[in-house]
Amino acid sequence: MTDRLFPALLKYWRGRHGQSQLDLALSAGVSARHISFLESGRAKPSDAMVLRLMTALDVPLREQNEALRAAGFVARFPEPDLDAISPAIDWAIERMLRQQEPYPLTLLSADYRIIRSNRAASRVFELFVADPTRVTGPLDMFSLLFDPGLARSFVVDWELLAGKMLARLHREILHGRGDSRLSSLLDRVLSYPDVNAEWRRPDLSTNIDSTLNVWLQRGDLRVGFMTTITVFSAPRLVTLEELRIESYFPLDEQTRDACERLANASSVA
Repeated sequence: MTDRLFPALLKYWRGRHGQSQLDLALSAGVSARHISFLESGRAKPSDAMVLRLMTALDVPLREQNEALRAAGFVARFPEPDLDAISPAIDWAIERMLRQQEPYPLTLLSADYRIIRSNRAASRVFELFVADPTRVTGPLDMFSLLFDPGLARSFVVDWELLAGKMLARLHREILHGRGDSRLSSLLDRVLSYPDVNAEWRRPDLSTNIDSTLNVWLQRGDLRVGFMTTITVFSAPRLVTLEELRIESYFPLDEQTRDACERLANASSVA
């Protein structure tokens, strides 16, 4: 079984990236013949070769571990709990959370679950939840937007923002991340009521901006944020590679004032 697993994975990842054996050989600095032998099982890779090929194919660390195990080697990249990562990194994350006040900042998992958030995120998000009883566990940013019982009815131009977020999710899946959690997230999001049928298929013609603008309105309260996603560069840990830091920056003076008022009210209380 081991003899067949790695060849299948190598061919799968090469296909996901639309590369020929020659393309991969050139980017990895090996011969096309060797790639052919590896995919047919006529040759067995070293652990260094597994990592070389997976890196050339931009395969995530979690799946690189899977490829190593499939080739008969031990996993190389640790996956510690978030609380067990380097104290320096944990301190940096906590500092970013505090520094962003009084504007929201969230720490997200690979499938967009909110792992940590600053006080501003809690203050702002809870104002735009239609039914607080729907919050029964960790939220993810897609459910928060698509669930009619959460923030959906308060999102200005909801269809525009929802379409952009789904286009981004589709492309992330198609890019070859190979993460079943994203596919499960997509299925769950598409199961919400009144989701545009056209969103079930990837729309590669849609422009994907590096930032998103989110406007929320409930009664007289209207706030707008530009959101950005930051990731760790070359983390060498599965846990860190999959973390996303989403920062919210006010789009107008009204939003800045609202966030400051909420922060002041919270400190007084």
